[in-house]
Amino acid sequence: MYKIILVPVEFSHEHSGINAIRIAKKLVDDGGEIVLVNVVGDIPTYIEVELPMDLLNNSKKLALEKLTEIAAKEGIKSDVKIRTGHPANEILAAAESCNADLIIVASHRPGLSDYFLGSTAARIVRHAQCPVFVDR
Repeated sequence: MYKIILVPVEFSHEHSGINAIRIAKKLVDDGGEIVLVNVVGDIPTYIEVELPMDLLNNSKKLALEKLTEIAAKEGIKSDVKIRTGHPANEILAAAESCNADLIIVASHRPGLSDYFLGSTAARIVRHAQCPVFVDR
């Protein structure tokens, strides 16, 4: 069905990400690829000067280890990417850079501002250049 599926995984909602990976396993072609991505948020410069210099690098390293561990537990050989910045923008950029033909994004219970989808999922749906499967 799909050759390259991008699955963003947010560690605070890890169970949703794992469910999205399981959906991807069912939808990916034989010989296809599942790309896992996690976005580590940027730290504002005025706060960054007060924090240890290697905090961002350590966060990225831990995220890479955790995402690799999740891929192994789910039994998939996956390309794992860690990006830094705004989650929706970085997920869209990752989808474009790997030529994803599907993004599977988990959505949590939204607030009033984004009643039907979470804000990150809503931005991805509105701006993606490929189909988006939203799992709730």
